[in-house]
Order: sequence, then C-alpha cells, then structure tokens
Amino acid sequence: MIEQEEPNAKRIKELEDAMQAADFWVNKEKAQAEIRELQELKNVAEGGGRYDKANAIITIFSGAGGDDSEDFSAMLVRMYFKYCERRGWGYEVLHENENDHGGYRNITFEVRGSASYGELKNESGVHRLVRISPFNANAKRHTSFSMVEVIPKFKKGEIEALPEGEVRFEYSRSGGAGGQNVNKRETAVRAIHEPTGLAVHCSTGRSQLHNREMALELLTAKVFHLRESLTNAEKEKMYVSKTTKVEWGNQIRSYVLHPYKMVKDHRTDVETSKVDAVLEDGEIDEFIKAERDLK
Repeated sequence: MIEQEEPNAKRIKELEDAMQAADFWVNKEKAQAEIRELQELKNVAEGGGRYDKANAIITIFSGAGGDDSEDFSAMLVRMYFKYCERRGWGYEVLHENENDHGGYRNITFEVRGSASYGELKNESGVHRLVRISPFNANAKRHTSFSMVEVIPKFKKGEIEALPEGEVRFEYSRSGGAGGQNVNKRETAVRAIHEPTGLAVHCSTGRSQLHNREMALELLTAKVFHLRESLTNAEKEKMYVSKTTKVEWGNQIRSYVLHPYKMVKDHRTDVETSKVDAVLEDGEIDEFIKAERDLK
C-alpha cells in the first residue's frame, strides 16, 4: 500500500520545485509570497509556530494597585530589555504611559531579533510580584500584577488589512497635556478597532503620520493574532460581545521578594531563588526553555 504524502510536505515540494524554475522571479510579489509560505510551512514542520521567526511586539499593562503595579511593570520592562541585550537583540519603544515615579501604566515595544517572537511568545500572561511596598509608609507586604501580551510583528502585506470603517483614530500630544507641551502638535495616536474594542497607542514616532501608520500596523496585527487564537465559535461571538478585556486570572509566574526570595513559573514548576539575576539581569532562559519543551 502506497502511503499518501502529507499535504504540507507536498506543498513544500511544490514550492521548492517552483523556485528552481527560470521564470520564478518574473512576478516578484508572487515569488516573495511563495517564499514566505515556504518558510512558514517549514517552521511548522520543524515543530515551530507559523510566525515564530518574526520579531516580537510586547505590551505590558499594569493591574490595579497604582504605583506598586506600575513600578512592577517597569521592573518587567528592564528584565526584558536585559534579556534582549544578552541575546544581542535590539528593541524600540513604540508607546509608553509613564507615571511620576518611573513606573508604567502601559508600554509597548518591539523586540528586533531573529525568531524573537518564537522565543518570547509564551511570556504572555499575568505576572505577579510579592514584596514590601516601597510606596507604603507602614512597610506592608503588597501583591502587584502586570499583564504581558506578546504578538508577532507581521511584514507589510503578510496579513489582510482592516476595513477602513472598522478603525477609529484619536490624537493627543505625545508629551501629555499642559506645561511646555501645550502648543505642540498632537502627534500621539490611539487606534481603536470598533468591532472588538481592541486599541493601541503609538507616540514615539517622528510625526503624527508616522505614529498613525505604526498604530494601524500594530492594531491590524493585534486583531489578526486574536482571530488566529480563537475557535470558530469564539470568532462568531467576538464581533457581538466585544469580550476582549484582559483576563487577570491567568497567572503564569510569581516573583516573591518577601518573606523569602523566589521566582516560580506556575506552568512548568521551574523555580529559582536568584531573583536579582532574573529581574535585574534578565536571566529568564530556563523559564523560556522549560515552557517551550512543555509544548
């Protein structure tokens, strides 16, 4: 009995054969699309995700708790930046909403490194910090939460554009209202996807137009990523209920500074007492590897 060839393997062979043809580059756009398709199929065949080779876009949202949670978000930002530096990856802040103490209400940045999305995608979820609050005069123990969201950075034309009527834009001054910024142009852009309620900010671009383009690109990626992760039944509900709020029950990792020191991943049970190495030096490799191996 002759075994049937797997559909993906058959398509990979078709694409590889097509690339050998003399007229492969006659239609440049078609050729580039087929090369992207081939790479995606090979990634899947090798056990990776479809977009694992892409750059990562990371957004960190602070949970309830004011200064403590916003300070925790800043700690996570430094942790990821250090991890990127250790990997030789670059990063660029796309938007930041900073408080008066150097903490972040929310921040979005792009990680530029080979397969950074594949490496960091499992960092998505709720991170929890337990410590003596530096913002409480009574030195009480405080629990803070921050949500980390990781999506792939899509190449231009790689995913379908959002219909123009589904997106609304809002504008504000990048430096905030009042003071020296009162006469500055409104360059910061917030893009909202009306059907789902998803929204993104971009404020670090050189102009309003640049921020608008980045915001639309990021919003398109966010909506596409959401659709990809939902079942067909959930997709049907998505445009009706707009149930896209952050789910704070999905805690993936705890960072405990008091009464003892420990970082523990709740999915793999990997833990370490080297809290400073994790938060200050970005040594999260063992957590990332354990979660990847679990899959």
